Amino acid sequence: MTDYLTPEQRSMAMSRVKSKDTSLERLVRSELHKQGYRFRKNVPTLPGKPDIVFVSARVVVFVDGDFWHGYHFQCWGFKLKPYWREKIETNRSRDLRNLCKLRRRGWKVLRVWGHEIKKDVHAVVQKIATLVAQQKALAGNRGGTR
Repeated sequence: MTDYLTPEQRSMAMSRVKSKDTSLERLVRSELHKQGYRFRKNVPTLPGKPDIVFVSARVVVFVDGDFWHGYHFQCWGFKLKPYWREKIETNRSRDLRNLCKLRRRGWKVLRVWGHEIKKDVHAVVQKIATLVAQQKALAGNRGGTR
């Protein structure tokens, strides 16, 4: 079955999909900020423009939507039309490439999923806070930051 939208209509619909400052990102950032954490957002010089960046701890956080980034994609991806299957597979491949690039550069990468945030944003923020604290402690043991 073909797409029921014309290419122009599909383009218009896709242009409305936010790539940054989504409601989930804003929620996580707000909770982190309330707890006193300071960070940068959508840093264009890092692969994948991470949603949240803790420079001194060398931690990046990606807030990923379950559909767009293919949470458990192997369980439901086959149900999609080829266009959408290919789009999400491309997103997943790009995510993996960016993850590898960041790790090679010495960054710790944390991906949080939309459903996790909706279920318990405080648990997600605690997971982030724990990783940041661990990385700062490691940096202190190495004799400073990089």
